Amino acid sequence: MGPVRGNGRKRLVSDINVTPLVDVMLVLLIIFMVTAPMMTQGLNIDLPETTSKSLRQEEKPIIVTIDKDGQISINNVVQVRALMVQELEKNYAMNKKQPIFLRADKNVPYGIVVGVMADIKAVGFDKIGMITKPSEKK
Repeated sequence: MGPVRGNGRKRLVSDINVTPLVDVMLVLLIIFMVTAPMMTQGLNIDLPETTSKSLRQEEKPIIVTIDKDGQISINNVVQVRALMVQELEKNYAMNKKQPIFLRADKNVPYGIVVGVMADIKAVGFDKIGMITKPSEKK
């Protein structure tokens, strides 16, 4: 029974029992911690194919190519990645507006392509064009 006052009546307990609330909050926290990583995994993305026509070029562009083995070449001249940056810096110093395109084999790991793009961007080129194969569908 509850505490008794001097006049013999029971005093009301004004405390809120928060133990069930804490239990529910911990269960929800665990559920969110387990399910949050699963929300970003398993996304099926169907990348679009290009159906646009080629653009006319006034200037000869720089074409950086990454073959299926990860070998990099600039305008069909094979380069080591460190020398690629030096070559791009020379080209950028001569003409800052020269267009640059990146052509990568579809089997090249995404990380390598992104790394080369970052190197191109670090040299100073603002816009990087991607060379794709036209869609076979009509």
